[in-house]
Amino acid sequence: MNNVKNHSLFTDFDISLFKSGKHFKLYEKFGAHPIELNGEKGVYFSVWAPSANSVSVVGDFNHWNDIEHPLNVRWDSSGIWEGFIPNIEKGVRYKFKIHSNNNGIVTEKIDPYGLYFETPPKTASIVWDISDYQWKDSSWMSYRKDKNGLDKPYSVYEVHLGSWKRKDNEFLSYIELAEDLVNYVKDMNFTHVEFMPVMEYPYDPSWGYQLVGYFAPTSRFGNPQEFMYLIDQFHQNDIGVILDWVPSHFPSDAHGLGFFDGSHLYEHPDTKKGYHPDWKSLIFNYERNEVRSFLISNAMFWLEKYHIDGLRVDAVASMIYLDYSREYGEWDANEYGGNENLAAISFLKEFNQTVYQNFEDVQTIAEESTAFSGVTKPIDIGGLGFGMKWMMGWMHDTLDYFSKDPIYRKHHQNEITFSLAYAFTENFMLPLSHDEVVYGKKSILGKMPGDEWQKFANLRLLYGFMFTHPGTNLLFQGGEFGQYEEWDFQHSLDWHLLQHKPHIGAQTFVKDLNLFYKNAPALYEKGFSHEGFDWINYGDYENSVIAYIRKGHDTENDLVVVCNFTSVVREKYVIGMHKKGKLKEVFNSDSVTYGGSGIKNSKQATIKKKERDGKPFSVEITLPPLGLVVFKVND
Repeated sequence: MNNVKNHSLFTDFDISLFKSGKHFKLYEKFGAHPIELNGEKGVYFSVWAPSANSVSVVGDFNHWNDIEHPLNVRWDSSGIWEGFIPNIEKGVRYKFKIHSNNNGIVTEKIDPYGLYFETPPKTASIVWDISDYQWKDSSWMSYRKDKNGLDKPYSVYEVHLGSWKRKDNEFLSYIELAEDLVNYVKDMNFTHVEFMPVMEYPYDPSWGYQLVGYFAPTSRFGNPQEFMYLIDQFHQNDIGVILDWVPSHFPSDAHGLGFFDGSHLYEHPDTKKGYHPDWKSLIFNYERNEVRSFLISNAMFWLEKYHIDGLRVDAVASMIYLDYSREYGEWDANEYGGNENLAAISFLKEFNQTVYQNFEDVQTIAEESTAFSGVTKPIDIGGLGFGMKWMMGWMHDTLDYFSKDPIYRKHHQNEITFSLAYAFTENFMLPLSHDEVVYGKKSILGKMPGDEWQKFANLRLLYGFMFTHPGTNLLFQGGEFGQYEEWDFQHSLDWHLLQHKPHIGAQTFVKDLNLFYKNAPALYEKGFSHEGFDWINYGDYENSVIAYIRKGHDTENDLVVVCNFTSVVREKYVIGMHKKGKLKEVFNSDSVTYGGSGIKNSKQATIKKKERDGKPFSVEITLPPLGLVVFKVND
C-alpha cells in the first residue's frame, strides 16, 4: 500500500549543484516541507540515501511502520528519495526507516535537515515550519555591518544556555532567556553574545558539541520560533549573536548521521580520517561533494533563517591536520607527503568564501590551536579566509603568568609580553572560554594567587590587560563576577555570590571596562594592526611593570596603558612618552568602586622633555598594587 505521491522540489540544476558540492541552500529542498499539492495539504519529504534499497517515512501518522509510506527514488542516480504524503501536518513526529542494499542493514534515522526534534532522550524529528516568524530586527540588520566590523569594538559574552541561570534547577526557556539574558548582557555592556552549540544534541555532558540535528535549535528550551525570538530580542537591544558551529565531527548515536544508509555516508570511510580518537566521534568526509554541500548549507541556514551574526568554528585544528591526536602509524600523509588534510582545508576555504560572498556583514571565527599559517588571511593569497582566530597562545601564557605569586613574576616577564611578538600575524580574539574553567583547571578567579583581596585585584588586572591588548575579547559566563567554583553544566552559575562586595566589585569592573572599551577608539580601530600598538617598556622585569600605547585613527584618542603585576605601590614611577602635554588618568582597576585600594593619579601629570624608554619625553606617575591604569594625553 503506497500512500506517497510523486512530487519533487529538486530541479535538474539542483541535482547538478548538489552532486558537484556547490548547492548551498539544500535546506530549501531536503527535509520535511509542509506544502499544498493540487489543493491537498500535506508534507513533502526528501532524504539522501544512495546505498538504500528502500526508504520509508515512519511516524505518528502510520504507527511507525514502514509499509504505508515508502518514498520514491529519483531516476538520476543522485541517491535522493522523495515524495508527498497528504493529510499530515506540522507537529507530527517522524523518522526515515532505511533498508540498505549493504548486507540488508536496516537503520531508523532522524531527518538530517529536520527543523525541530523531540526533547532528549527522545529522538524523533518533528515536522515544522519556520517561515511564519515575523522578525522585528530590521534596524539591526541594516546597520550590523558597522557593529560587526573588524575596526569596531567586539566584546563577547560566551554562554551555555543550560547553565547560565536556572529556576528551581530547571532550564530557563528561550522566552525567559529573551528577558533575563538579554537584559543582563546589555547591562554588562557586551557587544556580542556567543552560544555554545544550540543545535540539537542527545547528550548533555557533551555541552552540545556532539550534534545530531544540525538544522534545529535544541528543544530543551523551546521551539524554533522561540529561539528566533531570543535572537530578535538581542538584535533589538543592539547585541550581535554568534553561534558555536561544529563541522568537525559528530556522534555515532544510532539515530544520527553515522552509518546513515548502511554505508559511511557522512563520515569518511577510512577510520584514519573518519574517526576522532579524542572524542570517540565520527569525522565528516570533506572529500565528498554532497557532504560539503550539507555543511555549507547548514552555515548558510543559520545566517539566513536565524539572522545569526557570526559563526565560531569549533576544533579547526582537528580538521586541518591528518595527524591530530594520532600516533605514528595512525595516519597517512597527503599526496605531497605532508600532514595537512587538503580536503578539509579546501572545505574551510569554500565555507568562508561562500559565507562572506553572501553575508559580508558577519564574522567567522576559528578555534584553531596551532600556528597554522594564514587562518585569517584572504583565500586569494592562500589563507583560510576566517574573520578572526582565537589567540590560544596568549590565553595559555597569560593564565600561566597570572597563576604565579607576584614575587616570582619578574622571572617570567616574557610570558606576559611574548604575545605581542606575533599579535598581528592573524586577526586574533583573546578568549577566556569555558575550556579554561573545567576538568580541575579551577575558575578564572580560582587561578589567581594570594588572599581574597589579591585574587580579585589580579582578576581585574587580568581583564584590564586583556581588554587593552590588541585584538577582540571573549569572556565565559561567571568570569565577570568572580565565580569561585569551576563551571558545571548541570547547575546554574552561583549568582548568590553577588551578595558579597568583592563579587559586586568584579562585576561592576567588567561592566565599566566594557563601556570604556566601547568608547575608546584607540582600543579597536587598529586592533589587528601593528600601527595600533607601541611599546613604552616591556623590559622592567624587576618591578614586573609593562607600559604601552594604543592608537586609533586620530592621535588625540591615543591611550597609555600601564600594568603593575605586583602588590607593591609604585610612586614616582617614570615612563617614556611619545608626545608632550598632560597625562590624565581615565581608567583605574584599583578604584574603591571595584574593591580596590583607591590609589590613583588624581592630578594631571605634566610630560617633560626628558628622554626615557627610547621616547623623547617622560612623565612621573603612581601605580596602584596589582593594578592597571589607563591615561590619555591632553594638550
